[in-house]
Amino acid sequence: MVRQGVMPCSPISPVVGITLETLEFYRVAHLRSPHLSIQAFVKTMSDLHGVEFHRHLSRQFSIAFDLYHQIRRTVASVLMTSLQRDSPDWRLKHACPACTYLLTDEDQLRFKMLYAMDGNDSLKRVIRRSLNDDDDDDNNNTPGTSSELPTSQLFISDRYLARDFVDQFSQDASRDSGQENAPEENSCEGRWKNMDDSKTQKAWGIYDETGIFVAVCRHGFCLLITDMVQSGELAKYPLAVVAKLLDAFGDNLGGGYDIGCQFNTTLNNSSIGALARSLHHTCLVGAFHGHAHRRLCQLFSLTTYIKGLGIEDLETCERTFSKSNSLASPLRYTTIFHRKQAIDSYFEHNDDLEVFSNLSNFLYSNYKQALDILTNGNDVLPNAMRDLGVTDVGVFESWLEEEKAYLKGLAREPEEETLQMEYWQRLVSLGASNDALDAAMNLFGTPSRHCDITGSYDAQVANTRKTESTRRHVLEDYERNLKLVQALECKLDINVRWVPDDGEWQRVGRLVANRKYQRALDRLEGLVVARIFELAKMNKAGTGYKLRKHIAKALQTRSAAIRSALNTYNNIASAMFPPRQILKWDEVVEYAFLADFDLLRNARADISQTPWSSPAARSAMDLHFKMCRAQEEISRLNVEVRRLVTYIRDEDIYLQATSPALAHQVAIHRNIRGRFNSRHLKRLHDISKLPGFSGTVVPGVSARTGPGERADTQEDLDEEEVTEEVTEEASRSLHKVLLITDDLSRLQLIDNVELE
Repeated sequence: MVRQGVMPCSPISPVVGITLETLEFYRVAHLRSPHLSIQAFVKTMSDLHGVEFHRHLSRQFSIAFDLYHQIRRTVASVLMTSLQRDSPDWRLKHACPACTYLLTDEDQLRFKMLYAMDGNDSLKRVIRRSLNDDDDDDNNNTPGTSSELPTSQLFISDRYLARDFVDQFSQDASRDSGQENAPEENSCEGRWKNMDDSKTQKAWGIYDETGIFVAVCRHGFCLLITDMVQSGELAKYPLAVVAKLLDAFGDNLGGGYDIGCQFNTTLNNSSIGALARSLHHTCLVGAFHGHAHRRLCQLFSLTTYIKGLGIEDLETCERTFSKSNSLASPLRYTTIFHRKQAIDSYFEHNDDLEVFSNLSNFLYSNYKQALDILTNGNDVLPNAMRDLGVTDVGVFESWLEEEKAYLKGLAREPEEETLQMEYWQRLVSLGASNDALDAAMNLFGTPSRHCDITGSYDAQVANTRKTESTRRHVLEDYERNLKLVQALECKLDINVRWVPDDGEWQRVGRLVANRKYQRALDRLEGLVVARIFELAKMNKAGTGYKLRKHIAKALQTRSAAIRSALNTYNNIASAMFPPRQILKWDEVVEYAFLADFDLLRNARADISQTPWSSPAARSAMDLHFKMCRAQEEISRLNVEVRRLVTYIRDEDIYLQATSPALAHQVAIHRNIRGRFNSRHLKRLHDISKLPGFSGTVVPGVSARTGPGERADTQEDLDEEEVTEEVTEEASRSLHKVLLITDDLSRLQLIDNVELE
């Protein structure tokens, strides 16, 4: 039946078959629109054939579709073996032509490959559970046992990391504590939901797979996928991804992660920390998420300040998830096998027909953007430097180091100052409790005004007991505060208790006021962070009308909270000595980059007169670093452009030299990406015509020489051609010798006959 183009729905005596053309049509349509389910498609086919839809038809179609997928995977495996591309991690090491197709004479880049990784909780799968006997009890929160039937279907893909491999890193997250790493690495700890696993614990009993964790290169090609199993975004998932990438690509990798600052500490303290450091792996923070990180974290991890990064924003995962989220509804109640099969097929299709087709457009857009940044910067930066009195751009580097040193000093309070502030607050509490005790003693010795002499004896007793209870409670508070003050005096080695007229009392009182000021600033900053993300979500494509209205209402509430926090901040700021900067509503609501918040955290040094603290200086400094990154982007794009044009040439040549038995399948495989070659070559030509283009579009020579590589095919073909020519020439010469020998033999035979 399969030879006749029909896929049976049962192995023995099938009565229903699905044509291969129908199966292929659904496969392609589903990949283009994942919302199209099997049931909807079968109903459509029933309508076209004029028959009634039955549920068993969907089941039969699903069986035939699984067989069709299995046949395609088997053919692909045979094809890869024939092309000598079946070695472990071959796909991963050749995932992106612009990232992985290294050339022999290309310039060395600071980062061999840039990638982004992140978790997404949209692709959940509900686990089927049996009902408990006491499910009617509303207080019973224990989920039933799994009722999913065992299956022999096992999906294996080189994109997916095995669960056993991921679980090797389960204990590494616990090694995170007790390390004296640089303070900038943990400056954002506790500010992100995916750093708090307790947010997702309620869903663990409902879902088996709670999402996926993926890694993609900067161009969007999928590198690795792993399932998040009954958990939130645990540290073991990015650790497993980094371990695999280090094994495949080696040194000088740069990985973007929305909590890259915290993950850097986790990675250093993990079982692969030594390997990551020896291979110079760098943890980075994406440009969008970096806006909500502390300024100190930004200086060490944000894309703008990392040398060699270019203008890459490392937010590729967000764009990837915006498309893959369409898989969510069809996968919610599917099986483990079908879920993995659908996700793997989607990303394979997306890499070949979406990401690869847009690769040259990516290179063109980035090249043009980098040139525009340099053109604009060359017009604006000299004037800004002249206004600031700066003659050398090296000053901006020194300003950046000064800002780092200043913010490092604010990262932690000195232990002695912390104890002194605690001592000051206990003294204040001791004074208040002493005053309350005096008032209670005076009240205890004074007859009550509410009970006169003619009052009842019971009322007087009740009033006396109430007064005695108040006095006893106040006395206990006083004694507790006194013990705390005495303990702190021993720790601080204070011989004479401070009083309000002492200089130490007044100095530490200002520190306490500054702490209240910083906490008010923290609350204001947190509300602005939430506002930024909500605004971004409301304007995001694909957000439904109801969700946008809900976010709009939340923003109204958030704006009221911001106003309240702003008033609290300004009241505390004006009471400071000297008074701190007063913020206006118009300034706060327009904040899109939160660096200025950290500059308000002046605790021990006055930075108002430092040159790098002024808005004009900071704008010029940021423009300088953007120009540096733009120049680095051009250098990287020059390398990637030549890699792509070399890949197109070598791949086209390699796939032409195949065995006749697989020629048809190789032609299909060649057409998957080869259909876009003309578009890429035209776009690469457009790049070469950009004013300011400094690279070349002449193909190079690949540095890879292993089996199945595209790099050495041209040399091999030339060598084979020469060998074939030599063999043919030798064959012709031998044939001539044989003819001559045969002729001589015949002549000798004729001569012998004539002699006889």
